[in-house]
Amino acid sequence: MFYQKMVPWTFSSGAENLPTQECVQRYVQKDGKCNVHHGNVRETYRYLTDIFTTLVDLKWHFNIFIFVLVYTVTWLFFGFMWWLIAYLRGDLDHIADNLWTPCVNNLNGFVSAFLFSIETETTIGYGYRVITDKCPEGIVLLLIQSVLGSIVNAFMVGCMFVKISQPKKRAETLVFSTNAVVSMRDGRLCLMFRVGDLRNSHIVEASIRAKLIKSKQTKEGEFIPLNQTDINVGYDTGDDRLFLVSPLIICHEINQNSPFWEISPAHLAKEELEIVVILEGMVEATGMTCQARSSYVSSEIKWGYRFTPVLTLEDGFYEVDYNSFHDIYETNTPACSARQLADMSGRARLPLTWSMGSKLSQQGLAPEAERRDSRTAERNGDVANAESESKV
Repeated sequence: MFYQKMVPWTFSSGAENLPTQECVQRYVQKDGKCNVHHGNVRETYRYLTDIFTTLVDLKWHFNIFIFVLVYTVTWLFFGFMWWLIAYLRGDLDHIADNLWTPCVNNLNGFVSAFLFSIETETTIGYGYRVITDKCPEGIVLLLIQSVLGSIVNAFMVGCMFVKISQPKKRAETLVFSTNAVVSMRDGRLCLMFRVGDLRNSHIVEASIRAKLIKSKQTKEGEFIPLNQTDINVGYDTGDDRLFLVSPLIICHEINQNSPFWEISPAHLAKEELEIVVILEGMVEATGMTCQARSSYVSSEIKWGYRFTPVLTLEDGFYEVDYNSFHDIYETNTPACSARQLADMSGRARLPLTWSMGSKLSQQGLAPEAERRDSRTAERNGDVANAESESKV
């Protein structure tokens, strides 16, 4: 009588059977993007104090635009400086004079000064335009442009390299099951979801965490929106450290320390909660830290289901069928909370020395006289007489 009669449920790995969630406001999207926008930030100067990270975090089209803009402005600025030196020295007035020693040979206008600036900063050196030793101001400008050009190259190339090598794309091959399930495992109610890695290169030192996102109100009346509570997925036993070679089912035992201890299927359907799961590890190929996220709202937590096995043994190797990665099947599961289940299991294991009258008295089914007699008999230790009287 402890088991729920489940409604038949057919689920496939396709997205066509995914319940619609238009009315659900998520804290973290299914693809891992955080649904939080920062508004009214007055101290915007803080972004400029860490300009490198700011540039890396920009979108690609802004990043490329700034990359091109910085180099173009640098070349134009130093090209103008080379033209200004030639103009002030009078080199532009003695272009055809072979007896005149200019600052830069074959520099006859702003365009040629701009080309010389590009050749200097990029160290191309075509050999047609070259600085002479009769121009000390040009030598100083050459040193300044060489140093600043090296700094610009290191900064912008480093920014672009970090942008390209970010492990965000690696996280797209880390997949989470579409739904989480609640079912019995080793005699205990457990909340479970499945994770997998689509690549052959592994995630090193992979670990899993889970957070319950739910608003709460304290005893003092303070309202805490989107309060975060840790969900134990094996931190105390080390099960949160994963060897993610094949898909794994992550299990959270619903015990007295679990936030789901008093939640039943009927209660779960009415709850506004979200479970955020975070998978972290180092990319084996690059050694950079990678993080993948997903979430489950209450409608995506299926009570009374298990995950379909995806691992089979073939001729000398194990085969993973990712077509069944999201599939679940129905199983007998108590339709009550873990606390109610523990209470019922505790009553089922009562000592045999308990009297029938005591059991009836506890359930409120025996008359007052019988309950009084039963309590008196138990205090005297006459268990046999109490059972006889209750039977009569």
